[in-house]
Amino acid sequence: MSYLVSARKYRPASFDTVIGQRSITTTLRNAIVNHQLAHAYLFCGPRGVGKTTCARIFAKTINCMQPGENAEPCNECESCRTFNEGRSLNIHELDAASNNSVDDIRGLVEQVRVLPQVGKYSVYIVDEVHMLSAQAFNAFLKTLEEPPAHAIFILATTEKHKILPTILSRCQIYDFHRIKVADTVEHLKYIAAKEGVSAEEEALDIIAQKADGAMRDALSIFDQVVSFCGSTLTYAQVIEDLNVLDYDYYFRLTDHFYAGEVGKCLLLFNEIMERGFDAGHLLAGLGKHFRNLLVAKDPVTIQLLEVTLSTRERYLKQAQALDIAFIFDALLTIEQGEGQYKIRLDKRFSAELTLIKLAQLVEAKKKILA
Repeated sequence: MSYLVSARKYRPASFDTVIGQRSITTTLRNAIVNHQLAHAYLFCGPRGVGKTTCARIFAKTINCMQPGENAEPCNECESCRTFNEGRSLNIHELDAASNNSVDDIRGLVEQVRVLPQVGKYSVYIVDEVHMLSAQAFNAFLKTLEEPPAHAIFILATTEKHKILPTILSRCQIYDFHRIKVADTVEHLKYIAAKEGVSAEEEALDIIAQKADGAMRDALSIFDQVVSFCGSTLTYAQVIEDLNVLDYDYYFRLTDHFYAGEVGKCLLLFNEIMERGFDAGHLLAGLGKHFRNLLVAKDPVTIQLLEVTLSTRERYLKQAQALDIAFIFDALLTIEQGEGQYKIRLDKRFSAELTLIKLAQLVEAKKKILA
């Protein structure tokens, strides 16, 4: 049996199974139930958040001959079967990144005239539509504004700002957002259970953090770490495979900063470097760490902390031990340090200088107040 990556194996097949885009799926479902279909849609947002997936589900649902409650496809009629088997003639996908010329669009316009053989609608999904040339956009305008009754266009893009206003005005616009870390972790738990993989929540949290809101990226990373770890995913193995710096280093460095222990900071930095980590990534990680300390300091903002419960407790404990002024000063110092790091030739010295400054913040404050 051939291997199928998780991103394809567990691709949502109905609106109910789409992760993290409930407002959009609800709106699309209501439009289908109330027979209020537009002729052109624009799905925009970051990569891997479900734009093309929702477009395919929408196309499948509106052509289902026996839709169930809440406009769920039956998966039994001829239209649903051909869709599930990947041979539907009602769905036409065009990758505008490689088909962005006037001739490509003219071919699409000619194809639009053909009536669907099964179902009511022919759905044309144009991915990465911002890649179309200006001439191709112009050739597309008339058809997009007044298509045949059986034609529906769904344009998808990661760069909405590059779309011509004349195109935007002809579409219903849906903004997809990054998938929350908690939602990604829950979905990874479900997939791990289906695949017979035992996974620590901290390990799945690292995968979700690394994916940065993209479910497709999270599933690809999940497959990678399963190949490395086998049927048991532990936090230690996952950070080793993904070359992610352990949270513990950031907590230890922060303690050394606050205690003014310059020597211990440099020794710990040397240990990090010997493990093969990049100094620039360390500075970026420190910036994120102090940001998390800042939101953990105030009960009003603690909900912005996207980490596991055990890590959250560590952030709460360390945040309470630190002075708020120190956290603010550290964030400014790290920001300046990152700027200097990019232009300095000696990268290691630049990073060490930032760490030294961080370790002297408390003492410098005392001298000012004295």
